[in-house]
Amino acid sequence: MPSAALDLDLVTADELAAYHRDGFLIKKSLFSREEVDHMIQYFMDMHARKAIPGYTFLTEEEAKGDPLKLYPRIMHPHRWDKPSLEWLVDARAASVLRALLGEEPVATQSMMYFKPPGAKGQAFHQDNFYLRVRPKSCIAFWLALDRTDPDNGGLQVCPGTHTMDVACPERANLDVSFSTELVAPPTGHDPVPAILEPGDALFFNGSVVHGSTPNSSQNRWRRSWICHYAPESMREIAKWYFPILDMQGNEVKYGEAEGGGPCGTEAKGAH
Repeated sequence: MPSAALDLDLVTADELAAYHRDGFLIKKSLFSREEVDHMIQYFMDMHARKAIPGYTFLTEEEAKGDPLKLYPRIMHPHRWDKPSLEWLVDARAASVLRALLGEEPVATQSMMYFKPPGAKGQAFHQDNFYLRVRPKSCIAFWLALDRTDPDNGGLQVCPGTHTMDVACPERANLDVSFSTELVAPPTGHDPVPAILEPGDALFFNGSVVHGSTPNSSQNRWRRSWICHYAPESMREIAKWYFPILDMQGNEVKYGEAEGGGPCGTEAKGAH
């Protein structure tokens, strides 16, 4: 994968300062419109061909009106799909991650979110509750494939929450969230919408409280390509994310996170 070896400097000093202040950074037009259109078509075709290992395909009758049951997330496609692996270790993402982490990143997870019109959102949460990267935290690369805004259930982030410890969640309202965990935005850290155009990327620290509302639009999808990484210097991570890869796609070994996380129970793995 030669693209992963490119040496690109994509983060300015002001952007780096903003990331350390807020816990997140938006990089405009990190991918081209042509690239994201190709990604949309690629994953929609994959779904239409039913070419997704371990994926449960339901009929509309079986889905009972839940769009996410017709189009659930594709988890870890990089493990069996070469283009997904190449997008996971993309040189542009790697360059931004190196700047934000201050060291080499390693890749832990890839996901394709479809989020059709009418789909539920995801309650506010912290990614490192699931990944359990120690020491430090994980970091997300969230690439908008469609325009994302409040109308179609775009992501919301709580500035400054990257300095929080990972909290033990409450139970979420399953009428509006497909996930069960809720970390309520803390006082003084009101959520702000991440309004993104296709090809814009949001990077955020694994302690940042973030989530989304349902897609209330009539005909707008909110598809996104989402990957998680960790600093190379980490010592352990939840077992659900093995194998860990370097940014050339080679497996690297790490310890398994022990214990039960902030709730005292075993984390459930990939979110």
